[in-house]
Amino acid sequence: MPEAATQIVYVVDDDQGMLDSTVWLLESVGLKGLPFTSGQAFLQSGPSAEGACVLLDVRMPGMGGLAVQEELRKRGLDLPVIFVSGHADVPIVVRAFRAGAFDFIEKPYNEQLLLDSVQHALNRQPAAPANHGNTEAHARLRQLLDSLTPRERDVFLPLARGYSNGEIALQLNISIKTVNLYRSRVMRRMQAQCLPDLVGQAIAAGLLDPLDLRA
Repeated sequence: MPEAATQIVYVVDDDQGMLDSTVWLLESVGLKGLPFTSGQAFLQSGPSAEGACVLLDVRMPGMGGLAVQEELRKRGLDLPVIFVSGHADVPIVVRAFRAGAFDFIEKPYNEQLLLDSVQHALNRQPAAPANHGNTEAHARLRQLLDSLTPRERDVFLPLARGYSNGEIALQLNISIKTVNLYRSRVMRRMQAQCLPDLVGQAIAAGLLDPLDLRA
C-alpha cells in the first residue's frame, strides 16, 4: 500500500549486523528503515514523530537507549519507542514502560513479533501514547489473568517483580522444579513471549507498582 511505503522506522543499534538485518526485514514488508549506530547520531538527525516509530537498543556505547528515550521526551517528540534488547532485566523493563515505552522485545527476536509490534506502533493514535486505558485490551488482559489457577497466580506476581525461581520456591515452600513448571504454564496462559511481557501485563492490570517492585 502507498501509505506503508511512507512510514518510517528508525533503527538504533550499535551492532552493525543486527542493524542491517532489521532494516532488511522492515523493507521486505514495505517500510522504510533508517539505520543509526548510536543514540547521538539518531538524535542529531532530527527525527520526526509523524508516521514513524523507533526500534531502540537499550545498551549502546555512549548514550544508552533509556537516555535517548528521555531526550525524546524532553524534546516533546511523541515518537513510539520499541526497545529491543538482549538484557531485559525487570528494573530496566519497568523504567522503560514507566517512561512511556510502547513495547519491549528481547533479542534474539521473533521476526513476526517485531513486525507486529512495529505495525501497532505506527498505526496507533498520536493522542493516546501507551494507552493502557483501552477497554478492549483491558478486557482481554482480564480474561488471561482469570485463566490462571490460584497457584499460577501465586507464581505470576513474583515473576513480574523480578524474583528468581529459587526465591519464589522459598516464598511458596515448593521445589524449584515445581516453580519451573508453573513458570512455563504462566507464560503460556498469559500468552507472554518473554519476561517483559509479564511485567507490562502486571503493571497494566494494576497488580504491580513500578515504583515499588518488591512490595
